[in-house]
Amino acid sequence: LVLLERFFAILGLKGRLRRCLEHLGAGKIFARATLFLQLVLHLMLGFRELRDSDFYRDDPLVKWFLGLRRLPDVATLSRMLREADPKSIEKLRRLLREMVLHRLASLGLARVTLDFDGSVQSTTRRAEGTAVGYNRKKKGARSYYPLFCTIAQTAQVLDLLHRSGNVHDSHGAKQFMLACIQAVRQVLPEAAIEVRMDAAFFSDEMVQALDEAGVEFTISVPF
Repeated sequence: LVLLERFFAILGLKGRLRRCLEHLGAGKIFARATLFLQLVLHLMLGFRELRDSDFYRDDPLVKWFLGLRRLPDVATLSRMLREADPKSIEKLRRLLREMVLHRLASLGLARVTLDFDGSVQSTTRRAEGTAVGYNRKKKGARSYYPLFCTIAQTAQVLDLLHRSGNVHDSHGAKQFMLACIQAVRQVLPEAAIEVRMDAAFFSDEMVQALDEAGVEFTISVPF
């Protein structure tokens, strides 16, 4: 946590999160940016469920990290997530892209590999935006099916397309893919860009779009 606190301070992460959420107004007791920062820390500590925050509720180092005398309860974290609107989500996505692209620009890579892949995120509840679709591990469970764009050279997620669990792999993929390629090209105009996809994305339309975008690509062909 000491190392993370220093790292986040160098990134100015808390201030950046504050700007993403400032249009929602100040929180009643806890600043929204602080609550969101706790969610980031929550994942980095290895937890997944909101109620797992009870395990470190009285941890003095976590309180110091967040600059709080007491930590919010699960209901407060849940309420903050529920109040998030499309504008704040888009701002957070933009922040994610900016941080990753800044890193790519500083590395000055001659080649950038973009991996596109979907990932089923199951939930046992009827959460907003979930749907019953293909779920290999939990058949019949409601889920999300976001599409991720990952930078192979740095293992960073450049962006994600949020989708319900009942859509096909290629749903919205073409526009999302072209936007990611354009974003990388703006910061590294001289770099060779290559794209990797699995067979679920294969189509004449997708191949033509990649060819017209002037990128190298590999896509598994379904048989």
